[in-house]
Amino acid sequence: MKTSMWFTLSLILLISIPSLAKTDDIPDVSQEKYGYFLEKNYKSARIPFELHSNLILLYAKINDTDSLRFILDTGVSSIIITDPNILKPDKLRLTRKVSLTGAGEGNSVAAHVAIDNKFSMGRLRANHQNIVVLEEDFLQLSEYVGVPVHGIFGYEIFNNFVVTIDFSRKEIILMKQDKYKYKPSKGDKHPIVIEDTKPFTDAVTLFADGREHPIRVLIDTGAGHALLLNNTPKESFRLPEKVIRAQLGRGLNGVINGNLGRIDRLRLGRYEMDNIVASFPDSIAFGAKLQGRAERQGNIGCELLRRFKVTMNYQERYMVLKPVKSRMREKFEHDMSGLEIRAEAKNLRSYYINHIVESSPASTAGLKEGDQLLYFNDHAASELNMSEIYRMMQRGDGRSIDLLVKRNGQIFFARLTLKRMI
Repeated sequence: MKTSMWFTLSLILLISIPSLAKTDDIPDVSQEKYGYFLEKNYKSARIPFELHSNLILLYAKINDTDSLRFILDTGVSSIIITDPNILKPDKLRLTRKVSLTGAGEGNSVAAHVAIDNKFSMGRLRANHQNIVVLEEDFLQLSEYVGVPVHGIFGYEIFNNFVVTIDFSRKEIILMKQDKYKYKPSKGDKHPIVIEDTKPFTDAVTLFADGREHPIRVLIDTGAGHALLLNNTPKESFRLPEKVIRAQLGRGLNGVINGNLGRIDRLRLGRYEMDNIVASFPDSIAFGAKLQGRAERQGNIGCELLRRFKVTMNYQERYMVLKPVKSRMREKFEHDMSGLEIRAEAKNLRSYYINHIVESSPASTAGLKEGDQLLYFNDHAASELNMSEIYRMMQRGDGRSIDLLVKRNGQIFFARLTLKRMI
């Protein structure tokens, strides 16, 4: 199956959150377990996930809510509620206002800290948790992913358990740290560094510009792309000869613009992959936000990670990678239409064009921003989710897709001929 990666769904979060711990915020925990644990003293737990646009979505509950969808992000330090409408404000103990800084070309966003919450996911439990609640749904993740998304979490899960992400079975396995024993049969073991709650590895080498570039990268499950490279004082990457301007993703502070191109080859440990699609963000959106943070030359996201069974052991500072043979043979592809599509917030099954790449097949076909897409070949748009639509847009160079389009109350047909633009 071809990748479902799409550049605008590459969530990139560089979140700066003031310390949430205050002595007067900590309730009496003498009668109840504090922190993260598995119920009934289980040694491990298997929790299924959904993979949408290369983002790992897990169901969890906050207090007495219905199940909510959260993106699993290796380095987000706190539970963040991105859609505040799913919580009842009168049931939260809000203590203070904070500002969050992340990638994107906008300013910091406002949020509130809510203390003493319960969090549950499968057999996992956590009591007396502080959470960050955005004042507004600035990210609008549901509209870009095409399914309801209510928040982001990650670091505490990885910090309290050995976490295995099995992309083939679509499940994560949480294991108590003292119960996990590494064996070579589980895959190759690589050191990681944890800085500012985020995991980094030096196991990546790029082959570009006729040189080998050993680089430090963030291991980022909150990103849908394969590889992102940013220029740093330590390393400056020349753009490939063939690139396209694109919206690379969405960060906490808005859209991330930049270029897309291909890197000849990448080595991760002893495994090599060719012709990697790489993102080169503009410094205003990304690189400038890295000032004062851990030195790194980029990050690897789930379009690359999903080719492995990934185990993260934060406490002992290593990760384990076991390749999935069938996926290692898959090519790295990119959207061949030039369309950025957004789902209408009401039902997430009405699709509108949000952006068109210049000189792309979508532009040639006469499509415009704001057009509603009613049919894709013989499929009604309402029958498709966002990932299925983007897989269709990666079906192959030269293939055509017939669209039924609505514009200003008028309905017409358009033929989109896919083209590999990079």
